[in-house]
Amino acid sequence: MPWLPIAILALLAAAATLPAGAETLPLTVRLGEMDLSPARQDWGRPQKDRSITEKPLTIAGKTFNHGVGAHANFTLWIDLKGTADRFRSTVGVDDGSQGNGSVRFKVWVDDRKAADTGVMKSGDPPKDLDLDLTGAKCMVLIVTSGGNDISYDHADWADAVIAFSGEMPATMEPPREAPYILTPKPSPKPRVNGPTVFGVRPGNPFLYRIPATGDRPMTFSAKRLPDGLTLDPETGIIRGTVARRGEYKVTLQAENRLGTSSRPFRIVVGDTLALTPPMGWNSWYVLLDRVTDKDIRAAADAMIDSGMADHGYSYVNIDDCWAIKPGSDNPEFQGDERDAEGRINANKRFPDMKALTQYIHDKGLKAGIYTSPGPLTCAGFVGSYEHEEKDARRFTEWGFDFLKYDWCSYGRTVTEATLPNYTEGAHPDTLPYMKKPYKLMGDILERQPRDFVYNLCQYGMGDVWKWGAEVGGNSWRTTGDLGYTNNYWLSVSSIGFGQNGLERYAGPGHWNDPDYLLLGWLTVGGKLAPTPLTPDEQYTYVSLWSLLAAPMFFSGDMTRLDDFTLSLLTNDEVIDVNLDALGRQGRRVAQDDEVEVWARDLEDGSKAVGLFNRGEGTAEITARWSDVGVKGRQIVRDLWRQKDLGEFEDAFTATVPRHGVVFVRLRPAAGE
Repeated sequence: MPWLPIAILALLAAAATLPAGAETLPLTVRLGEMDLSPARQDWGRPQKDRSITEKPLTIAGKTFNHGVGAHANFTLWIDLKGTADRFRSTVGVDDGSQGNGSVRFKVWVDDRKAADTGVMKSGDPPKDLDLDLTGAKCMVLIVTSGGNDISYDHADWADAVIAFSGEMPATMEPPREAPYILTPKPSPKPRVNGPTVFGVRPGNPFLYRIPATGDRPMTFSAKRLPDGLTLDPETGIIRGTVARRGEYKVTLQAENRLGTSSRPFRIVVGDTLALTPPMGWNSWYVLLDRVTDKDIRAAADAMIDSGMADHGYSYVNIDDCWAIKPGSDNPEFQGDERDAEGRINANKRFPDMKALTQYIHDKGLKAGIYTSPGPLTCAGFVGSYEHEEKDARRFTEWGFDFLKYDWCSYGRTVTEATLPNYTEGAHPDTLPYMKKPYKLMGDILERQPRDFVYNLCQYGMGDVWKWGAEVGGNSWRTTGDLGYTNNYWLSVSSIGFGQNGLERYAGPGHWNDPDYLLLGWLTVGGKLAPTPLTPDEQYTYVSLWSLLAAPMFFSGDMTRLDDFTLSLLTNDEVIDVNLDALGRQGRRVAQDDEVEVWARDLEDGSKAVGLFNRGEGTAEITARWSDVGVKGRQIVRDLWRQKDLGEFEDAFTATVPRHGVVFVRLRPAAGE
């Protein structure tokens, strides 16, 4: 007999003595021996037999030779082939987290949660997992943050091993269900959509395109328009200026051969803009630094042709990369950074900004632009530092209606040499320092002879939601970017559900902004590709943003809108919740492990309620009236399907798929 290791000879001998029909001896595979490429995590790549920082796996001073070093937020799906017996691992925060990490390990087996460590912090002793996998088909390993951001969330699956008795388990891509459309097609009869209230400053240009679905041709009219405004009956575009402050109660109407639809519309002439969350499109997540004048025009065309404008979308916004880029070797980005008067110039991809905004305005839409309070934008293009007044005037002359002001390089404007010149309290990382550039530009924008919706993009630093309105902001990013991750679901869910508690700072004219809608075709990993989110995750995304009264900015490819993506973006009953004039952001009213119930008060006294399942299996979720804040019999209406589900008393229960939602509206039944 050829030479064989003693261990293998022993196994062969043992097998020879087994009775006929006996099961084979269990085998094992280490997690670090498996293909980790399907894993998703928010920073770095999983490491085999070492920590995420490529050092020995060490938890609370104990070193492990084998395992996987990961980082929150992490998911790894494993096909167990139905032959697995057990999963064992020792888990904890790696010592390389420098005392700052906090994570939570979870394991799902088929449709149930099999393990949850709770929050573990740096220095905590490791925990042992030992799970029975008999008969199981699938296992999901998960690491989430410990309730804060993901900084230093180094997570170790030490000595992780799967025992099995047949075909070896293998990692797999997460399952993807086929898209399914819930939103009914709009009726051929007219329906006026969009907000019921609109703010404008006295004497500044007014532009509003009445959003309406239904068969064309359609004619539009308005009752009690204030002096100074005119309506084009064929396009539904209202233009002009209103000099006198006040609130004007208007009725908008749309008529076609099948009937007439009307909608109340309050025009509030005063100091507050964005009385409802703005809706539109932004170029960043699909075009990055490839954006051109042609792309923006195509997006404006698509907003009309796709029907998105008929549901209330109105802003067409250029993000970064339209200005000159110092030091670029791309001829299209080269040129004079500013003209002889110090006004910022556009690069060669945008030959005529004024003509571009006019093109957008002619369609009844609005145009947005981007810059930074620092010397450079995030992508290295010219910013507005020390040219704020001139740049605001330039944007006004060009005809823009929206400004995204992105922190970017502003933090580098203070150096060791300039620190002594800063007044007390204006040092970097203090509130005065964070507020200063936004207050400066906010005051300048208010002096312009046109309205700018002002978006503060500074990623939630210094609890911006507490002071964003104070410096003139109409919305403010509460978080980092959603799209710089290979785990879109954990990014969207952790950021979206993490907005709970911020509702007290939102309201008409000032909105929390958890970033754009990353749906449809995007630039993912440097390539144009469909969103990595599953259909159920996308329904959750839009439902949650609607409950959050968040600005609704789609950032996918406007020229590749498929029916499913359009159905997500154009459900008028879902949009009505987002645009509700009461302006009250929703909040979490109940939570049980992986399931959550959120509710939002609406102007008519009804409630919008989301039943969310963040788990890896199907869940039964109950919304109790005592949690939601209603009493008696309630009519429950499915907002995505746009149909009543019946009358319920005390509670409503629904079966909700993995990462899915049931989104409903409650209104009292007759006689209640």
